[in-house]
Amino acid sequence: MEKILISACLLGLKCRYDGRDNLHALIESLKLKYTLIPICPEVEGGLTIPRIASEIVGTKVMNKIGEDNTDYFLKGAHIALQKAFDNGARIAVLKSKSPSCGIGQVYDGTFTNTLTQSDGFTVQILKNARIYVYTEHQIEELL
Repeated sequence: MEKILISACLLGLKCRYDGRDNLHALIESLKLKYTLIPICPEVEGGLTIPRIASEIVGTKVMNKIGEDNTDYFLKGAHIALQKAFDNGARIAVLKSKSPSCGIGQVYDGTFTNTLTQSDGFTVQILKNARIYVYTEHQIEELL
């Protein structure tokens, strides 16, 4: 079966910043067609569960109390890329709007639930490596 790198929170792992998950209803169907390789770039990069919410501010990732988490996000993005390479994954399904995994839209850094046109750090790195990246809203396309 083809392998897909997937946000661990979509698999039901409680790794979100608030300690919750984003279990997706179509995960079981996806498992029938693909081998799923879980990744949480933020945790892999060294951040804790739970953690203070972070958003992209310019070229950095800042948390809500003003701490710079950019290095954690970059480290996690590179680990995700290496995990994709190590497993031969050419596709990734990642959580929308996240500063790591958001595709096309992420929160704008004001912590007001306002979206802006951009990709998360992990998405940028995966796309540059020619890995096809989808959000959880596009899982049906893969099925």
